[in-house]
Amino acid sequence: MNSNTFRVPAAVLLATGAVALLAAPPALATGGGTGSEGTSGAVVLRAGLDVGLLNKAVHVPLKTTLNEVTAPATAEKTALTVTLDGAEQGQPVSVLKADVATAKATADENTAQAESNLAHAKVHVPGLPRLSLVEIEKVTSKAVCEAGKKPVATSNVLGTVTALGKKVTVTAGGPATKIDVPGVGSVSLELSGTQTTSTTAAAAALRLKVSVNPLDLNVAQVDGEVVLAEAHCEAPKGTKPETKPDTKPDTKPDVKPQTAAQTTNTKQTPAQANLAETGAGSVTPYVAGGAILLLAVGAGALVVTRRGRTR
Repeated sequence: MNSNTFRVPAAVLLATGAVALLAAPPALATGGGTGSEGTSGAVVLRAGLDVGLLNKAVHVPLKTTLNEVTAPATAEKTALTVTLDGAEQGQPVSVLKADVATAKATADENTAQAESNLAHAKVHVPGLPRLSLVEIEKVTSKAVCEAGKKPVATSNVLGTVTALGKKVTVTAGGPATKIDVPGVGSVSLELSGTQTTSTTAAAAALRLKVSVNPLDLNVAQVDGEVVLAEAHCEAPKGTKPETKPDTKPDTKPDVKPQTAAQTTNTKQTPAQANLAETGAGSVTPYVAGGAILLLAVGAGALVVTRRGRTR
């Protein structure tokens, strides 16, 4: 098994804030730097604990993670130890032991996704070396953010869960379950927390709020939070659909273009244009003269006819 060891000086007095996945996810790395790729990240375990020591009356922060990755990356480790000066007689504190502990994150211009898996795992805190804070069979979390689609976040807790030696029955997405052990302390468990927005998704399979007072191995109090199997992502920006301007119907009359020959034949002088407007043309004088002549001939014929009848 792989092992990571961290040493924290006992003289450091720091206040340890609770680690909240959905409120403050870890920093992310983008895929290629063009501004259009998505982002994603995953972590198997995240612990933010405040450890109070008996002999020095100080509080030592225990902040650590296992298999934290940002896209694109993968990690696989099964053991995490932390050394705290003054706690457990200077021996390494085994925070997590597991058969499977993997985290994976990918991101490109189309999809950003992350997932974490933990199987057959035991979580310990300082002062309780022989009693596990929690034991789980399997927990998984996955977040998928595709461009143009609604992000999806899922998490599952499979098999049994044991907290401070007691088997716990919890409902995914339901209220937190609190376990109290006299002389040891309490643990509050919350399963399958997920959250999505129009562009982001986040999931945490199991969140533990810890408050124990073992009074053993120079540890007086341990408070804080442990998160198991978290994943989060943000969708690629992509390209916005082009908006076409509104097309209004053309109200202009449909005028067919004329050919060159038609244009030549239809040209008129100003005089011709005026005649056309009044109904006159170039043959009008001849028509008028013929009409007068016919009228005179008709009148003469009428006079001759009347004379013939009077005789």
